[in-house]
Amino acid sequence: MRTIERIQFHYQEIKVPLKDKKTIREWIVGAITREGKKTGDIDYIFCTDEILLKLNQEYLQHDDYTDVITFDYTDENRVSGDIFISYERIVENATELNIATEDELKRVMIHGVLHLCGYKDKNPVDKKRMTEKENEHLAFHPGA
Repeated sequence: MRTIERIQFHYQEIKVPLKDKKTIREWIVGAITREGKKTGDIDYIFCTDEILLKLNQEYLQHDDYTDVITFDYTDENRVSGDIFISYERIVENATELNIATEDELKRVMIHGVLHLCGYKDKNPVDKKRMTEKENEHLAFHPGA
């Protein structure tokens, strides 16, 4: 199995208009490689706000909506995990930020990968670093 095929896209109760999945996979593998890591199995699960809220409540004991939750299964240097993304939240955030939904989706997708690479975002210093890394990797996307 080739590395890019280890990145899969799934949908729960929602359809997401992903353009050119092969290019997205290659971009994600490139980001992981630039972080000095290897690509393992990564599953993106696109879902509704309600599904992500239930995961947030059950696994993180948070009672609020979010755009992404990452379950990290990384083993040593091989990045693996499940990245749940609320497409409804992506659309709403993009509207509020006055940016293209596709751009917000790419940011959140790479955000999840960066969590798998070990980056955190719970304090201001970590959030700033995470945003810098997002911007760095977004610049490598062919549609940037």
